[in-house]
Amino acid sequence: MKLELLLDELHRGEHRLEHDLTAVSARHHAEHEIRYIARDLAAWSRDHLDRLERVGPQHGAGTHRLGSLRSITAPLQRQVSDLLARRPEPGIVLLMDLRHLHRVSAGVSLDWELLAQAAQALRKPDLLELAQTCHPQTLRQLRWTNAMLKVLSPQIIAS
Repeated sequence: MKLELLLDELHRGEHRLEHDLTAVSARHHAEHEIRYIARDLAAWSRDHLDRLERVGPQHGAGTHRLGSLRSITAPLQRQVSDLLARRPEPGIVLLMDLRHLHRVSAGVSLDWELLAQAAQALRKPDLLELAQTCHPQTLRQLRWTNAMLKVLSPQIIAS
């Protein structure tokens, strides 16, 4: 059934988003707002993964926990972030990272919307509830990346 493919893709997308948010948090350690909010938003994706892993097998999905890389490079990324905080290049890297996060979170948001539509069509109340619980948080992740791009891009590009 196509539902398994959608659940697996959603799982992969949430995993990618969790990984990328965690990496951005570590890479831009010197930017406190980025560091802490990205870390908090990554926790939402970890929660979504846990929920998908509980529900997925009941619907034939092969969702399984992919290894998280969050602690492997974080100390080194923090040190590099601290050393380079005063140079202009990290601003460009931050914009690139935020653009990437925005695209990934938009894809995950679309997948949650597709799941909600499929759950309604197939009369799967557990999947509809899952989508209604998780999708608003993904939309919040998307809005945060958009807001950060709007706030930071003028000063970074103009400098």
